[in-house]
Amino acid sequence: MAGSSPPGQYCPDCGTEYDPGPDEPWRCTCGHPLELAERPIPDGDPPPFSRLDTRRGLWTFFEFLPVERKVSLGEGFTPLVDAPGWDAEFKLDYVMPTGSFKDRGATTSLSRAVELGVETIVEDSSGNAGAAIATYAARAGIDAEIYVPSDVSSSKLMAIQRSGARPVRVDGDRAAATRACMEAADRDDRWYASHAWNPAFLAGTQTFAFEVAAQRGWEAPDALVIPTGHGTLLLGAYRGFSALRDAGIVDSVPKLLAAQANGYDPVVEAFEEGGTPPVTDEGDEEGLDISFQTGSDMHAPEETNDVADGIHIRDPARMNDIVEALWATGGDAVAVEEDPVELHLDELHRAGFYVEPTCAVGPAALETFRNEGVLDRDEDVVVPLTGSGLKTL
Repeated sequence: MAGSSPPGQYCPDCGTEYDPGPDEPWRCTCGHPLELAERPIPDGDPPPFSRLDTRRGLWTFFEFLPVERKVSLGEGFTPLVDAPGWDAEFKLDYVMPTGSFKDRGATTSLSRAVELGVETIVEDSSGNAGAAIATYAARAGIDAEIYVPSDVSSSKLMAIQRSGARPVRVDGDRAAATRACMEAADRDDRWYASHAWNPAFLAGTQTFAFEVAAQRGWEAPDALVIPTGHGTLLLGAYRGFSALRDAGIVDSVPKLLAAQANGYDPVVEAFEEGGTPPVTDEGDEEGLDISFQTGSDMHAPEETNDVADGIHIRDPARMNDIVEALWATGGDAVAVEEDPVELHLDELHRAGFYVEPTCAVGPAALETFRNEGVLDRDEDVVVPLTGSGLKTL
């Protein structure tokens, strides 16, 4: 979309449309998350991977993106490697510029902010998203305030501070930081660069799918096992593979399997409560009308997985979208406890993957899905490793 004006936003729930601009809302007046008015699907066959020019990183796939490249640090095209110990492939998104997959959404979010003439942004985060948004805001020359829970790790807090952003520590948990940031966005008319709410962020995370497909010779895997908090990577993968299917590049969308932490598993509960609606042969939902109760009113197990703090989310902003993606692809969701996460974390480190604890939720869930028969042993699976172990120092 080079040379064109930024697309506006619309509400898929009530149909309200919003013009683009630095004061655009971060959610609809009805409370629903917004979507960008454009979701490009290019024509033509892609080149083989050996002839693909990847020097622009994830922006190699600009034809799929409703945002112009304004702010970049070379993010994307992270390695896809064999993981024999798990009979899978791992996508090493922890080797991004700020050490997490959140850079995929940070580059598109801040690029849109530049397009719109935004001067100050706010974001809430337990660490990785805050570090990514703060770093890309610094690259863009945009002021940033990052709301973090009081127990944020010192390494992630330092990454935010050294970028020049102002961290705002909020007493309480991750949800308290989100509430405080939302209030600031509403009160001060700040542009909310939320990885959970801002649709420009999802425009970036969909590039995960484009890279996986390209690195596999334009073939989709049978399944993806993805650590899920707010679900931004899972939704990005769903949208990306759906776009590739609609463009005629891949034949199908992989089965999406959500991996959550025990005690912080609202997607698991919502998916189990909802059952399985009818789907078409193309994998699209037929007349889904979904409304789930999330947040503090949901039952939480007595024992919580406190190791996987990167996905400690009780109320995902796009819950309906996440569950629809699971249903549409024949997927599933599981919550894993601390012990298998710690076991797989040790195994990951010994295998050469220096990742943060939340990353081990994916391999732990992969084992559970296979043991429960959700995945056959011969199914072709990709698991993203989403955050660097250097951030836990």
